[in-house]
Amino acid sequence: MLKFKGCQHFRQRLVCSTLSGRPIRIDDIRAADPESPGLRDFEASFLRLLEKLTNGCVVEINETGTSLRYRPGVVVCGSGLVHDCGSSRAIGYFLEPLLVLGLYGKKPLHITLRGITNDPTDPGVDTVRTVTLPLMRKALGLDDGLELRVVSRGAAPGGGGEVVLRVPIVRQLSPIKMEDEGMVKRIRGVAYSMKVSPQMTNRMVDGARGVLNSLLADVYVFTDAATGAMSGTSPGFGVTLVAETTSGALIGAEACAAKQAGGDTEEAGPGPQVPEEVGVAAAHLLLEEIKRGGVVDGGHQGLFLLLCALGPEEANSLRLGPLTPHAVRTMRHIRDFFGVTFALRPEPASGTLFATCVGADVRNVSRRVT
Repeated sequence: MLKFKGCQHFRQRLVCSTLSGRPIRIDDIRAADPESPGLRDFEASFLRLLEKLTNGCVVEINETGTSLRYRPGVVVCGSGLVHDCGSSRAIGYFLEPLLVLGLYGKKPLHITLRGITNDPTDPGVDTVRTVTLPLMRKALGLDDGLELRVVSRGAAPGGGGEVVLRVPIVRQLSPIKMEDEGMVKRIRGVAYSMKVSPQMTNRMVDGARGVLNSLLADVYVFTDAATGAMSGTSPGFGVTLVAETTSGALIGAEACAAKQAGGDTEEAGPGPQVPEEVGVAAAHLLLEEIKRGGVVDGGHQGLFLLLCALGPEEANSLRLGPLTPHAVRTMRHIRDFFGVTFALRPEPASGTLFATCVGADVRNVSRRVT
């Protein structure tokens, strides 16, 4: 049994435990917090989601919620699943683990998730739909079955959004070789709004284009002004931008208005508040990610390092920008659970590095052999 301390990378530890079949124990979960020690409601919600996806898993939590034992079961998945993600974290918090676990299910995954679709903390559903899924299709050779459909949008704090995720099953992953980052040839994006004036989307587009058009002519941002039942229960707006390179790499960035609910006395939270500022902030974030280099942005480093480690016993390689703290901890978990280590070879000229590993050849034992 592997032992960990603290609440960091809670989802990743559970996902790696499930895929490797190794039980884990996590102690001192916010034990130093005198007001609210132990698991948060969104972490308990993720555990309930795991129980829906697997068969035979055992979860033991002590009275204070500061210690957890998890014995993984068999990933089953299936269709007709529904999960309420709550209002503490966005749907994006639950999507990344589902994209990995769904590949190793006994049946293809078809699940409806309800909650907050876009917030400043977690990846928005537009980023997953326009960046994560196309990159996974390209890296793993998935032609069909990987899809995310946004039924309705929901902003924090009320939520009310709904998405439908479909993930196909695989026997084993294909080797990943993504080393050519290419040059940016066009930028696309989605400006969305919920329960506010549709003019907000156009103002965000103007803010983003004001920064990007001085560098690139081919910039097009779609607008999606959700109203009525399609707009959830709280007002909000934001923009997601995607830079596509000549080699097919996708670099994403997003920004949304950060507000704290307070009824008539609504107070502005940290971050941009005016639509033009949101557009400018997203454009600057995108330019920073492009400057970092690599075939994926910082938010996707951990996911693709994990996919490399799960791949076949041959060389899997990625070109990445400077490693994020999340990516570094991901490599440590990959070493602990799968015994896979990465060779890092920096390229000073571009400021990037090549991460290469021999995969653990994790196979889907549940899938029927035809």
